[in-house]
Amino acid sequence: MLTHEQNDLLTQTGPGTPMGTLFRRYWIPALHASELAEPDGDPVRIKLLGEELVAFRDSDGRLGLLDEFCSHRTASLYFGRNEECGLRCAYHGWKYDVDGNCVDMPSEPEGTTFRQRIKQRAYKAVEAGGLIWAYLGDPAKEPPLPSLEWMGLNPEKRFVSKRRQFSNYLQAMEGGIDSSHVSFAHRYNLDNDPLHAGTEGNKYLKADTRPKFEVAESDGGLLIGARRTADEDTYYWRITQWMMPWYTIIPPFGTHNPMGGHAWVPIDDDSCYAWSWNYHPTQDFGERELDALQSGDGIHVKYKPGTYDPLADKANDYLMDRAAQRRKETFSGIAGIAAQDFSLQESMGEICDRTKERLGTSDAAIILARRRLLAALDDLESDDLPGLAPEHTHVRSASILLPKDVPFQEGAKDVLVVKPGENFYSI
Repeated sequence: MLTHEQNDLLTQTGPGTPMGTLFRRYWIPALHASELAEPDGDPVRIKLLGEELVAFRDSDGRLGLLDEFCSHRTASLYFGRNEECGLRCAYHGWKYDVDGNCVDMPSEPEGTTFRQRIKQRAYKAVEAGGLIWAYLGDPAKEPPLPSLEWMGLNPEKRFVSKRRQFSNYLQAMEGGIDSSHVSFAHRYNLDNDPLHAGTEGNKYLKADTRPKFEVAESDGGLLIGARRTADEDTYYWRITQWMMPWYTIIPPFGTHNPMGGHAWVPIDDDSCYAWSWNYHPTQDFGERELDALQSGDGIHVKYKPGTYDPLADKANDYLMDRAAQRRKETFSGIAGIAAQDFSLQESMGEICDRTKERLGTSDAAIILARRRLLAALDDLESDDLPGLAPEHTHVRSASILLPKDVPFQEGAKDVLVVKPGENFYSI
């Protein structure tokens, strides 16, 4: 249970807030590169950490990320013309380059130096791994890009989606590090979901609904071990990597199914982007597997046309089917792994009131993740924040059988690191 003050510290990420300042120390997954596919293409609105921005790719292919509202009369630059290496406001024609410099001011007299005194707020944006990444922090403290394994793979080996979730980032992220809910929320779908099926680990998940959690700090954040009994001599461990400030890597389901993970990026305090990815380190996706991903199976979703909003939402009760719930086709009556998660997370309200919680032993990872985030607020200027160094994110999760007398972080040490050209380990 948190105090109101602690809950506010953790959940408020806008400009000038402590957590917002912390998050601005990290690179942010902002857009699919395909959203800005062509030079001089359509600008795109994007809201990150409470800031309303507009992104564009200029005539030379450079990426721009500007304050959405023109410095002149605050008209939205989303309606602007992307032309000749700049974004021109549709109201009076003021034009900005990717660095926020005002390069033309046709509404002012010729020869004026006024434009040289105008600077539109601009942030750095780069393309990597099929995404556009934004850095909203102090340029002098810009860190290297993260080094998530899928970012370095060919497009044929990775699939990345995003969706908008109508809740604060924190309750979404906490769901990502909570392994105990899998035995309930997803128990009737593990054997038939095309990205989870056919693994020995499913039987341990369903047989033991009371996992014992052990949590250890890592360089990037936390190693979260969920322990279930396999037999009298062996434990089944699902080991999740949580990396600052918002990444989770899901323990895989067998070596034939892809590895997966998430990033939970605040849009504002009441909503977030849930980035989800699957990848194979050593093989391309097959046609059937890719079709499942593109159809919204597994940790992905089906969308409302023309949006990144899930088709199943609060307004339609997430397409709940009580008859399917009674038939035990799904535990909650809601179809899809992702929707089963975000429906419950959104049911807590936009910002969960954590003063009302009563946490148990299975919530150990959630408690420690909150503590690690709060502790980082005391070290905002450090260059050694967890998750800043690329090697902090160049890791894997695992599911593994270990003898009962072997600590999970020792027994699984070798399978929690990325080995280029080698597949991950999973039961």
